[in-house]
Amino acid sequence: MKYNKEYNKCVALKFKQFSNKGYALFACLGKVVLVGVLSVATLTYAKADGVSTDTDKVDSTTWKINREVVLDGVEVTGSRAPLTIGQAARMVTVLDREQVAQAPVQSVNDLLKYVAGVDVRQRAPLGAQTDISIRGGTSEQITILLNGINICDPQTGHNTFDLPIDIHDIERIEVLEGPAGRVFGTSSLVGAINIVTKMPLSSSADVHLTGGSYGYLESGGRANVKTGHWNNQLSGSYARSDGYSRSLSSNLNADYEGTKLFYQGQYADAHLRVNWHLGMRSKGWGSSTSYATPKWKADNQFEHTDKLFATVQTEIHAGDYHFLPAIYWNRFCDRYEGYRGQSDVMKYNYNRCDVYGLNLNSYFDWIGGRTAFGAEFRNEDLISGNLGEPLHTPVHIHGTDRDYTLGLNRTNLSFHVEHNILLRQFTLSAGFIAVKNTWNEMPFKIYPGMDMSYRLGEHWKLYASYNSSLRMPSFTELYYSVGGHKANKYLKPEELHAVEGGVKYFTNAITASASVFHHHSRNMIDWILDTSAEDPVWESVNHTKVNTLGFETAWMVHLQEIWSGQQFLKTFRMTYTYLDEDKQAGANIQSQYSLEYLRHKLVADIQLHLFANLDLGINYRFQDRVGNYTDLNGSVHDYKPYSLWDARLSWNAPRYTVFIEGNNLLNKHYVDYGLVPQAGHWINGGIRMEIR
Repeated sequence: MKYNKEYNKCVALKFKQFSNKGYALFACLGKVVLVGVLSVATLTYAKADGVSTDTDKVDSTTWKINREVVLDGVEVTGSRAPLTIGQAARMVTVLDREQVAQAPVQSVNDLLKYVAGVDVRQRAPLGAQTDISIRGGTSEQITILLNGINICDPQTGHNTFDLPIDIHDIERIEVLEGPAGRVFGTSSLVGAINIVTKMPLSSSADVHLTGGSYGYLESGGRANVKTGHWNNQLSGSYARSDGYSRSLSSNLNADYEGTKLFYQGQYADAHLRVNWHLGMRSKGWGSSTSYATPKWKADNQFEHTDKLFATVQTEIHAGDYHFLPAIYWNRFCDRYEGYRGQSDVMKYNYNRCDVYGLNLNSYFDWIGGRTAFGAEFRNEDLISGNLGEPLHTPVHIHGTDRDYTLGLNRTNLSFHVEHNILLRQFTLSAGFIAVKNTWNEMPFKIYPGMDMSYRLGEHWKLYASYNSSLRMPSFTELYYSVGGHKANKYLKPEELHAVEGGVKYFTNAITASASVFHHHSRNMIDWILDTSAEDPVWESVNHTKVNTLGFETAWMVHLQEIWSGQQFLKTFRMTYTYLDEDKQAGANIQSQYSLEYLRHKLVADIQLHLFANLDLGINYRFQDRVGNYTDLNGSVHDYKPYSLWDARLSWNAPRYTVFIEGNNLLNKHYVDYGLVPQAGHWINGGIRMEIR
């Protein structure tokens, strides 16, 4: 068996029906096949690259025609070697561009609330400060990637989702649940989220403006120029809000202001493709009671971050061999104010972290399948006012009269090998990653993984996998001992081993899946509070062993396929995740992360076509969290389950979209973190116009 065969003759092809298998005709051709109008709107399929030059909107009158074909030929990052969704031996959840456009959200953070296995815990609105985790893990235990490049902040996972892009820049989002060490290296302990930006195939431009509750205003635009082999795009946006709460002194304490700027480019010819991007993000937000404790009752905190992302990626291919080197640099700057604007009361915390990385990945096809191998070098360098060990030479903090006096530097080196066997009905992907980190002078350690899938007929697919991974502690977990916190610089790295099995059923009308998984973890890092202590503080600790058992199911029904004579009902989707951990916090012990997880999460939505270009989407979310919290008065409360309703009404014309959306329509009072009440009902409206 050999992939990507060359054909000497160009023939015009016309098809009346297509198969949606990765081994079917399109995959065998090894070429790009352009097909009229294709659109897929499910969580388990994404649009094929190059299929359509205008996939932002779908006219309801052509919906049934569009749904006649499900082409799962888009490549996803579920393995080191690129595989299509149809070939992949592991289930990858994909939110495509159409679902992004339909969701009643204004940030990537809020968009991920509608993925069942993802836990989104906000301390501030509009994506200002959000902790995102997968399958009962913590925000430190997942890898966040931008176009395949790791952008995790080693200082703290709280700020990892400070993205330089907004939802209008996104082509798709891929969510890989479960350990992904052999695919993404360190920090991908319980999963990974890869955000892929879009780059139109022709020159275009658009602008958008949104406003709403609590003084919310957001505006931005994008311009793309395509000439020959070159493609360049620049986008930017500005957003602000007064916030939805006030401190005891009646000052706004959840306000927000931020800017984003993102440039990406591409050069592509028959043998070479080079992609690059440069992103900047600057924002400041009122942190309310985000990090308050019963001992430290600060209710007017503030934080400001500046981030820079720079990447160059290349793909060189000669015959069946592909070489994909990438180099990147990320800089993260953070200023935290325990008392907003009062540095004389409490000194501000300043941190600057530089991350340099070099990825060397390659793969080749041969008679035995597809083999990938490579290496990664990643250096994380922190200088700080309160984290790390004393610096030999202090570094001045720009714009202040202070110096960075502490710091820490560590390097991660890894090597990986993976082999994929792709047969008509069977896919096997197996490999390992060997990792060494200079932080604790650990020797090279190997973490293996294996994924398998088997196709039963035309509509069924079985999955099974075993994977392992590790994560180094963040700098905050090692050294943060401020404001009622006491860190432990001798924390051990976390390790996780997981097994999973699942089944998937798919037709043009219905897509369904179910999976069962078991995670066995060691040295899980958490912050705990002993409420019985005379002077309780949050301490970073390792939990010796934690076992998690989970079940997840998803259903997607294309109602226009089932009732072809009507246009009103478009799609209905429902997903559910159940988790159970065998370790519980002891008497008088509160967990801030590892032992606080969503036992139940149910997400559902229905998309309706009202008339003409008017569409309505209604979203429902139910969450039941394990754990409890202590309020500022010292009272202990269990987390209560809650339900939320969101909706979006939009008029989708060929060159513009006008919408109004509402979140928490029933004005439910709830908390994701105990000391930070969430916003009540929030209404936004706006317009987006395209210029061609």
